Amino acid sequence: QVQLVESGGGSVQAGGSLRLSCAASGYSVNTACMGWFRQAPGKEREGVATIRANDFLSGGIAYYADSVKGRFTISRDNAKNTLYLLMNSLKPEDTAMYYCAAADSRAYCAALSSATMDYWGKGTLVTISS
Repeated sequence: QVQLVESGGGSVQAGGSLRLSCAASGYSVNTACMGWFRQAPGKEREGVATIRANDFLSGGIAYYADSVKGRFTISRDNAKNTLYLLMNSLKPEDTAMYYCAAADSRAYCAALSSATMDYWGKGTLVTISS
């Protein structure tokens, strides 16, 4: 049984930083595809960043939404079986519930589409004040 447990959310001022963590069990973070998604009140869930397993690159391949490129960094610690999202230069529009997700296939990882993910955590809330 796959379980994904997020942590690290909170309230910070604009310009600040947060690091989200996603502890995985029943799923290895260095396989297939894992990612972070977010959903703001009244909006649809959107892909923030994903990391795709690669046979030649031990660190995998990362994909980012345009809105977070250059500010957010997705990474993983294989030994801890944990996925991270480092968020810098946070903006009020980054306020949302952030979800960790994993997929059985790496095929659609670049799409940052929630429809292609198979497993979900319960989320952690990020609030950015201006």
